[in-house]
Amino acid sequence: MKARIDKLRKVLVAENIDAALLAILDANDTATAPSVRYLTGYSGSTGAVFVTRKTSTFFSDFRYTDQAKKEVKGSKVIISKKPPIESLADLKEAQVKNLRVAFEANRLTVEQRNNLQKTLPNAILIEKNGMVEELGICKDKFELESIKGAVAISDEAFERILGYMRPGLTEKEVAAELEYQMKMLGAEKQAFDSIVASGYRSAMPHGVASIKKLKKGDLVTLDFGAVVNGYCSDITRTVVLGKATAQQKKIYNLVARAQMAAIRKIKNGADSKAVDGAARKIIEKAGYGKNFGHGTGHGISLEVHAQPRLSPKESKPLKSNMVVTVEPGIYITGWGGVRIEDDVVVRPAGCTVLNKAPKNLLEL
Repeated sequence: MKARIDKLRKVLVAENIDAALLAILDANDTATAPSVRYLTGYSGSTGAVFVTRKTSTFFSDFRYTDQAKKEVKGSKVIISKKPPIESLADLKEAQVKNLRVAFEANRLTVEQRNNLQKTLPNAILIEKNGMVEELGICKDKFELESIKGAVAISDEAFERILGYMRPGLTEKEVAAELEYQMKMLGAEKQAFDSIVASGYRSAMPHGVASIKKLKKGDLVTLDFGAVVNGYCSDITRTVVLGKATAQQKKIYNLVARAQMAAIRKIKNGADSKAVDGAARKIIEKAGYGKNFGHGTGHGISLEVHAQPRLSPKESKPLKSNMVVTVEPGIYITGWGGVRIEDDVVVRPAGCTVLNKAPKNLLEL
């Protein structure tokens, strides 16, 4: 963790910033502040780390005494009776006049930001979103192994769910079984609310599982992920309950071609917008451009949606050891939809697809 903190210090020096505050404040999910876990290793739901050019101090409360002492590396641990932000009032290096303190504005509420200013009345607060996310955009060995582990769990959970799904089950029952299997396979938790969308609901890109029952002939889209060591996987597969129709096969094969075109485009130095364009061009040429309304992919890390974005709206060079999803889709209101998604590691001369789950159209 010291190496990661030192990387942040280089950013502080380069941008004339004296300190950085990263915080998790009574979060329901530690993924709401992945920067804290990235810098310290702490996985609890309340805490903050204050990094200056010379020191790094972690704050939490009594509930996390043992956890913080066990998990936090590279920072001094202080267990305080005060909330993490208010604890800065007792930290000498935080009370320097005109101290330039960077914080993640997108991680704090307005009330929490105001409390920070009250606690550091002499400081100059600087909004600096993404300062830690950018440090970890290219994954180290531990991060890659963690993501690979999460992918392996999601792949196996998919294999298991194939033998479970049948007409009459609700989407929620399928989602619950998926999540159960991931935990039984060793996942810390699910990476996000599992999407199980069947029949006409498969036209909803984020169709979180409902009480709708699966029916014979339905397209069923399954989008889910596992968490290992805090790191996420994100997989989507679309199957058919029964024999696929000619239209279902046509749309599925079109999405599969688009996905492969994007995957073939990925390598160190490739433009993220061009990767998106490779998939989008195939779908648009077939006349379904209006039915593909989201980006082709996104980074995955301690958050399931991270930088970089494979999107027509963002142009960024990909770098080796970035991990991105590739997930084009076609969604037709009232009929259904198809999405296929893999997790991919950028390499110097190509990429590695981590998922091993089958991608041919499965007729269950």
